[in-house]
Amino acid sequence: QVQLVESGGGLVQAGGSLRLSCVASGRIFSSAVMGWFRQAPGKEREFVAAVERTGTSTYYANSVKGRFTMSSDNAKNAMYLQMNSLKPEDTAVYCCAITQVRLATQDLGTPNHYDCWGQGTQVTVSS
Repeated sequence: QVQLVESGGGLVQAGGSLRLSCVASGRIFSSAVMGWFRQAPGKEREFVAAVERTGTSTYYANSVKGRFTMSSDNAKNAMYLQMNSLKPEDTAVYCCAITQVRLATQDLGTPNHYDCWGQGTQVTVSS
């Protein structure tokens, strides 16, 4: 059973930066996909970024492309989300997620395809 623990959230002014971390315990398969999602109050969970464990491409939501960078360290079973040029609309609870099953590219952004979630970390961007 994989467990995920996020850290790194907080309060930042618009234009600032934050770096989120997510560490997984347990065995992660080579077919796994790792992702970041966020959920603002009153809104549905939203895809942020995803990467295949053995892949070279990272996928981003259009709303964060060019500002956020997702990376991973397979040796540490960790994934990171570097968030730059933050905007008030980025305010949300950010969760990391993993699925052990390889996903088609068009499914990477669908929360229901991920079966293991962290508890989430709050990111608040003030204007």
